[in-house]
Amino acid sequence: MRDGERYVLAASNAGADRHPAWYLNLTANPDVTIQIGRETFPATARTSAPEEKPRLWELIVAAVPSYRDYQEATGREIPVVIVDRAS
Repeated sequence: MRDGERYVLAASNAGADRHPAWYLNLTANPDVTIQIGRETFPATARTSAPEEKPRLWELIVAAVPSYRDYQEATGREIPVVIVDRAS
């Protein structure tokens, strides 16, 4: 989902008790290539800071309400990932 010029992702793993592999990959190497439609561009991913997460989480849940169910299904806190275009 878009948040201004950046993108936000929920590392939900459908409510499983472990992080999805793609999230672990991003924490190991935050330099990514993003494709939106036909456009491809380099970007950098990071886990949202605690003060950023509440607003971004509500943005995600407003667009896809099932993410709230995923959070309730797991004992882990689902990370929100912020992806910024590389400069």
